[in-house]
Amino acid sequence: MAVRSLGYLGFAAPDPAVWLEYATEILGLMPARACAGEDWGIPMIPDSGPKSAGSGVGEDGSVYLKMDDWQWRIAVHPHVSNRGLLYMGLEVEDQIDLEAQVERLNAAGHSATIGSAEQAAARSVTGIAYTSDPCGNAIELFYGPVIDRKFVSPKDMKFLAGSLGAGHVNLLTAGKLEEAQDFYTRVLGFELTDYIHFGGGNVANFYRCNARHHSVGLLKVGQAIGIHHLMLEVTDIDMVLQAHERVNEAGITITSTLGRHANDQMLSFYMRSPFGFEVEVGYDGRLVDETWSANQFVEGDLWGHRGLDPETIAKKLASMPQAAE
Repeated sequence: MAVRSLGYLGFAAPDPAVWLEYATEILGLMPARACAGEDWGIPMIPDSGPKSAGSGVGEDGSVYLKMDDWQWRIAVHPHVSNRGLLYMGLEVEDQIDLEAQVERLNAAGHSATIGSAEQAAARSVTGIAYTSDPCGNAIELFYGPVIDRKFVSPKDMKFLAGSLGAGHVNLLTAGKLEEAQDFYTRVLGFELTDYIHFGGGNVANFYRCNARHHSVGLLKVGQAIGIHHLMLEVTDIDMVLQAHERVNEAGITITSTLGRHANDQMLSFYMRSPFGFEVEVGYDGRLVDETWSANQFVEGDLWGHRGLDPETIAKKLASMPQAAE
């Protein structure tokens, strides 16, 4: 029994409405047809649908965003100060698997509890449990997401998600790297795909839970802790380039130029999100199977991606304290 996918992510931001505009107009995500926990109404009965009416904005100001058949994949909640990752939803198979994961976590010394039906409904899933990784990131294990289909991107983007999950996140671990590695592999069942040593004690490790090359990356770059970036993968190279054009037109900072990674083969670029951490938009990422063996890579990129070297990353993190919250 192991985690099946990176199902959803929740972020905290002073003004989620800013993220709504960014996500729809730049990334091409769709406002959720119903916000998490809302009543869908009675099928075929006009005006009986959710109160949010497809705006993606909940009563508390939270924003919910859709990228495929799932009801939502990314949520942004109002918060006065914390501008980082609020929680990460990891998908398991069913109730039996959920209970087994909680038992395994507690046995390994990581406090974990099963949530109520009401708490599960508040995330648009059937069952939920709560724990946290050694770096303090809140982890929500869940099964049975709500599927509402009908994704239509306002920018004609198509995302490679579904059973592969929402994409990947790279987490900064500071002095907690070894503990985080044990948590994700020995307890949750992620497998090491490959890793890169950059010198000076800097390292990037990449872990998979399905055919996607990695769903979680664990990085040590200086003493920063938190989220470095979120990756969203699209199905056509033109979609990457069109997003790149929108970013330039909007005056958004490109933090890493177009390039192709050596390990996962992703052709991508990185940008500054509205509240600090970076977002990668990519295409053509490597898929792996059970025959894959973990490798050490001696370089990060085949070409491009200027701005991803450890020195530059460390300087950017130092200038953005919110990225390490």
